[in-house]
Amino acid sequence: MATFRTHTLDITTGTTETVADLTADCEAYLREVAQGADGLLNVFVPHATAGIAILETGAGSDTDLLAALRDLLPADDRWRHRHGSPGHGRDHVLPAIVPPHATLPVVGGSLALGTWQSVCLVDTNRDNPHRKVRLSFLG
Repeated sequence: MATFRTHTLDITTGTTETVADLTADCEAYLREVAQGADGLLNVFVPHATAGIAILETGAGSDTDLLAALRDLLPADDRWRHRHGSPGHGRDHVLPAIVPPHATLPVVGGSLALGTWQSVCLVDTNRDNPHRKVRLSFLG
């Protein structure tokens, strides 16, 4: 019989664009709830201006992602959505490019990620330094 468990992380991203590695948080959660089982972990950020990405961190890819997003979504006055800091409208377009969720395989109670893959919160919104991330395990 499959079980469903869920938990919410509180993440402080600060006032700069951020790629925050959540992999250790995901693994810690799975140690508590998966108990060695296979299943799926869904990672979801319930915010209109943040996303979840699976990428390599620590070797520059996280910085490269933020640079690419600045190129694709400049923080200028072109956006119709105009509240918040200048260019904030771009933050509301971000989830169309970096989705607010990822569903990942869990094998033997651990994430089945590739060697260099990490689970990351991508947050370009400098106006909201506090984020919630929901982890849900089905196994």
